[in-house]
Amino acid sequence: MATKTTRVVIVGAGPVGMVCALALNRLGVPVTVLESEPAPVQDQRAATIHPSTLEMLDELGVTEKIRPHSLPSATYRFHDRPTGEVVAEFDLGRLKDEIRFPYVLQYEQYKLTAVIAAEYANESDFDVRFSHTLTGLTETASGIEVEYTSPAGTERLSAAYVIGCDGGRSTVRKFAGIEFEGFTYQERFIKIATSFDLQTIKPELTFRNYFSDPDEWANVFKVRGESPAGLWRVILPIGADEDDATALSPARVEARLQKFLPKSGPYHIEYINVYGVNQRVAATFRQGRILLAGDSAHVNNPIGGMGMNGGIHDAINLTDKLAKVIAGASSDDLLDLYSRQRRHAAVNYVQAQTIANKRLLEERDPDVRRKNFDALRRTAEQLETARAYMRRAALFDSLQDAAAIT
Repeated sequence: MATKTTRVVIVGAGPVGMVCALALNRLGVPVTVLESEPAPVQDQRAATIHPSTLEMLDELGVTEKIRPHSLPSATYRFHDRPTGEVVAEFDLGRLKDEIRFPYVLQYEQYKLTAVIAAEYANESDFDVRFSHTLTGLTETASGIEVEYTSPAGTERLSAAYVIGCDGGRSTVRKFAGIEFEGFTYQERFIKIATSFDLQTIKPELTFRNYFSDPDEWANVFKVRGESPAGLWRVILPIGADEDDATALSPARVEARLQKFLPKSGPYHIEYINVYGVNQRVAATFRQGRILLAGDSAHVNNPIGGMGMNGGIHDAINLTDKLAKVIAGASSDDLLDLYSRQRRHAAVNYVQAQTIANKRLLEERDPDVRRKNFDALRRTAEQLETARAYMRRAALFDSLQDAAAIT
């Protein structure tokens, strides 16, 4: 009789997949990570790690490794773009007596993936395989057979469980037949990164900014990039009538930035990207021996920086429970609890907050805009309401609420 495996196969070597792998490895569970890309991808996606997530990464020994290479940011501001007014500022330092990290770290997700891979991966019990593409999953009486293609051809691997961390178009989720419920925005977003220091023109910028505008809202963030001077990212909406080629053209990119923040001379552009945006949540995060985490389980608009953070929260919740199941300390019903808890957090916090954030920024009715601004000012000015707002925005409330679900 074949020995029953305890190995977990994780599909996708992004930040959520690598945190899953590291957490399981620390709990004594052998892992294999399959990634279809030939090498780590330097994708310019999520870059804000919230205080709640920093606490989790600190337990894994990661936070101290990344902090020297990050941009710490305690404050974020809401602006009225048409008037240039700063509507409200929130300072995480006001939570310093109740949280361990009263700031976010601006640290791109590809760097987090690379740090974990370089420090811990490619041992026999933490095996990361690039250029390996999942092609099939078959559950058996004692586990799940994983079929994949590699440079050597078609291969198979036996696993106790498979975790899909392979993004919004998840192959794992599709093999499991799990519905991805929600909607797609008609508009797309464009992300433009420039090495020009926007604070030299607009000193009231902090490292995280949200601009409300009925015609063209904006998110503006600073990240470290690959140089100490850092980069500024500007995220703007694109109408359905503008094709990608036009949006990505140098003249159109320059016009967008000059409209947002006029200056003499052209902007130096480091990278640009146009992408569609969804608000979707998987109908369940568990189907037998198949589990979902991160973008495979839920996707949302990026306003508020909650996608990667929610995904890492999935990873920590899941790996703690999965290790107990594999060790025989709990029945696999515990994995259904994972699905209930994290799906609740995704729907009631990540989805709800990111949808509300977008509506706040794009509101057109002048009276509603004024009322929204007044409410935001009052919230920011009062200590207790400001603290409550920041706890929710940093996903502490979502963790507490999810943990109460049985």
